[in-house]
Amino acid sequence: MRRWILWSLLGSWVWAQPPLLSQDMPGRSYSGPLPKASPHQRQLAVRLRSDVTHLAVKIGERNSVRAYARLEETREWIRLQLIEAGYVVRSHRFQAGGKTFTNLECELPGQSSEWVVVGAHYDSAEGCPAANDNGSGVASLLALARFLKTVPKKPARGIRLVAFCNEEPPHFWHSSMGSLQYARMAQKRGDRMTAMLSLETMGYYSDAPGSQKFPPPLGLSYPDTGNYIVFVGDLKSGPLVQKCVGSFRRHQSFPSQGAALPGDLEGVGWSDHWSFWGIGVPAVMVTDTAPMRYPHYHRPTDLPDQLDYGRLARVVEGLESVVLDLAQSSGR
Repeated sequence: MRRWILWSLLGSWVWAQPPLLSQDMPGRSYSGPLPKASPHQRQLAVRLRSDVTHLAVKIGERNSVRAYARLEETREWIRLQLIEAGYVVRSHRFQAGGKTFTNLECELPGQSSEWVVVGAHYDSAEGCPAANDNGSGVASLLALARFLKTVPKKPARGIRLVAFCNEEPPHFWHSSMGSLQYARMAQKRGDRMTAMLSLETMGYYSDAPGSQKFPPPLGLSYPDTGNYIVFVGDLKSGPLVQKCVGSFRRHQSFPSQGAALPGDLEGVGWSDHWSFWGIGVPAVMVTDTAPMRYPHYHRPTDLPDQLDYGRLARVVEGLESVVLDLAQSSGR
């Protein structure tokens, strides 16, 4: 009955391709006290905090409107972090509004010509130091990059890591959006991309009842305590959402939820995965749901001390397995 109500409220046109909700995800979300942190998780938490602090405090606000020089400083810092991790970094430059912007790309080659893309945007909203949005995503991307260099076996598919500029307004959903520029460029050069993960605002968790909100009617299907990570995509990305959630739940003892919903529903397309839907690539956002949970979203108070690095470390550790599973699996 609850599922019928949700479908009806989402609109009768959804019946042709119904949404995938909490109950449609493989496995079970972890519940109960979290296991004692492993040495790897503790080390990861320290590095995540350090990277977020560098982005939000040492650099601070970084965008094309009020802080272009700091946006460039951020780009160079990320480039050096990836080089230090052992990668050859390529710069994808483009022009918008009389300024030059840069996406950064590096890769772990696979055995085939197919690619799994993992990305995070490095710009901030105006007036915001952006510890969570999206310092947490960039720090997680760097953590994954460092981890992947330790993998001894070449995966079936290559893994491409991309730091995008210009996700925030005034570029959001416009031609100057860094991920849209990148997706179109990758399509033009003939990249065979089988999946894309967008790491977006991932570091805030709360055990307080009522701390999680969703636009109606989705609250009927998801817990109202914001202590979990969410994988969300559009309807066509439903199988990818299920793969991600299933892999995460197999490998990590941390609460997780998933959803495949109409792409124009509030919040579903609010990051760089949106750009890949437009070129036919299944794409999923990994998020703590940002303004649906985080009280400091796009505010000057989005500072490093607001984040839970111990929980973020567990999420990133789970994503290590998700990315490798996507790179090893056959078909979409």
